[in-house]
Amino acid sequence: MISLSTHVLDTGAGAPAPGVLVTLHRGERVVSEQRTDTDGRSRLADELEPGTYRLVFHPPSQFFRRVELEVELEHGHYHVPLLVSPYSCTSYRGS
Repeated sequence: MISLSTHVLDTGAGAPAPGVLVTLHRGERVVSEQRTDTDGRSRLADELEPGTYRLVFHPPSQFFRRVELEVELEHGHYHVPLLVSPYSCTSYRGS
């Protein structure tokens, strides 16, 4: 099975971003909807099927209202953090 987690960091504030809404979609279906905890982390799903998914973040930024990432999940655990500041954002495949 496949599992997925995320971590949102507000690099402008130099701190985790708590309470950020993150939704996980497969096609048009919402698979999971979570808010990040006080450390900016969220475990989105533990039993996913292989395939293409979309992560949709609603970060604490005056510029970025929504950040979407499309990922291909095959097997194992995936950790996809989002680093966001007032005028930039980036992501990577974590461990």
